[in-house]
Amino acid sequence: MTRPDLSGEVALSPTFHDCDPMHVVWHGNYFKYFEIARCALLQRYDYDYPQMRESGYLWPVVDARVKYIRPLLYGQALRVRATITEWENRLKIAYEILDADSGAVLTRAHTIQVAVDAVTNEMLYLCPSVLWDRLGVEVQ
Repeated sequence: MTRPDLSGEVALSPTFHDCDPMHVVWHGNYFKYFEIARCALLQRYDYDYPQMRESGYLWPVVDARVKYIRPLLYGQALRVRATITEWENRLKIAYEILDADSGAVLTRAHTIQVAVDAVTNEMLYLCPSVLWDRLGVEVQ
């Protein structure tokens, strides 16, 4: 079985208010860039946060990891790639922040989200079928 391409990419450039006095993006702002890419990716499948809630599920981030390889600089042209790598028991999204000009990888990260029933607040141990339907994937 061929693995589907569950990735998307956004272009962005760090703004002045995202940076520290040395014109380097403050480490906490990287998560904002991941969120922008994650929402763009989920919108591609018509399952962004409003659609998640409408389907009866909340999807909180329960784990986030980041590896800062090289600094992001004020005004630097970037590409942020988000790829869904797991969807059966949890939603795991891997990220890469790349320099738009050279293609060099500047940051790698991932987030893990779990499905929570919006009414009972119970965490599910298997992702709801609505996620699989929207992504067009099968569970193995």
